[in-house]
Amino acid sequence: MTTHPIVIVGAGLAGLRTAEELRRAGYDGPLVLLGDESRLPYDRPPLSKQFVRGQIDDTTLRPAEFFAEKAIELRLGVRASGVDTVARRLLLSDGSALDYDQLIIATGLRPKRIPGLPEASGIHVLRSHDDAAALRADLSTARRALVVGAGFIGCELAASFRAQDVEVVLVEPQPTPLAASLGEQVGALVGRMHREEGVDLRCGVGLDSLVAEAGAVTGARLSDGAVVQADLVVIGVGSAPVTDWLAESGIPLADRREGGGVLADASGRTSIENVWALGDVAAWRHPSGRHRRVEHWTNAGEQAQLLAAALLGAESPAPGVPYVWSDQYNVKIQVLGAPGGADEIRIIEDDGRKFLAHYLTGGVLTAVVGAGMVGKVMKMRAELAANAVSV
Repeated sequence: MTTHPIVIVGAGLAGLRTAEELRRAGYDGPLVLLGDESRLPYDRPPLSKQFVRGQIDDTTLRPAEFFAEKAIELRLGVRASGVDTVARRLLLSDGSALDYDQLIIATGLRPKRIPGLPEASGIHVLRSHDDAAALRADLSTARRALVVGAGFIGCELAASFRAQDVEVVLVEPQPTPLAASLGEQVGALVGRMHREEGVDLRCGVGLDSLVAEAGAVTGARLSDGAVVQADLVVIGVGSAPVTDWLAESGIPLADRREGGGVLADASGRTSIENVWALGDVAAWRHPSGRHRRVEHWTNAGEQAQLLAAALLGAESPAPGVPYVWSDQYNVKIQVLGAPGGADEIRIIEDDGRKFLAHYLTGGVLTAVVGAGMVGKVMKMRAELAANAVSV
């Protein structure tokens, strides 16, 4: 029997949930959880909402005592710099190495950045707790904000800024907010809500350049030539899987044009023996045979259960239906299923603010999206689960 630990690289939600599931499933051997940040594992969804608005200060998922009680060796402030999968040795940023029995990759995402922007205060991305703390500090004195990118994070931040009575310009190169994930028809309904809340929403427009004076951002020029004033700018143009440290490992990666990430089967197992992946960084195989990355909070917990069971040779639970939510203003937007690739969208209800939409592929229901329709969305879970394998 090996004395080397199971090593989980990434102390975000996916990594923490995997450590918990391994212990819950009866694994009592050595277990190491590595995190590149110095703080305890924390919850990210509140960062763009309650935290940035100053309503909460702490999003820690588990206290320090939890890790001692569960015999989980938590090593913070160190990142993986490489891996030798033949020797089963993980290389760390502090120059040390760590031998493993099983390696679980849960390194998540990092925000994409727009090259050529000035070095100036007031310009932000949002992924980490430190990012959110810096943004909250600037928000406290901001009057005009520019949010570049109307994905979920951009839309949530626009809503948070309006709650603080900050003027907001929200720009999105696509025809509507959330067009890439929900389609233009539903994206237009989300855009309608933001306009009603006073957001200056400009679609089909991108960022050309930022203007700074005395080391602080003061505005921007957009791709259509328009000039906007802003003392706070957030760049929310997407994120990329953190896989650079795997470049020489031989661990198969998905093509970047298809979203990138670590290729794995439907239980998180890669083609390299004793190497697994889950969470935002992992492209798991879908029942259709395609690989897909799912950047959902609930997905991390469900994948952790599946991976832990497979690693320990236990019976795997049935995979769940993908689910994500986004709180914007007083409305909860819910996405149940996989709307990407649907060839038909039906708006079932729309009262001018709340709405319910069904997504169909080849006539089969594959997703439901609702705003302010919590019960009506969730009651479709069973039908979506039954349809999932056919699309």
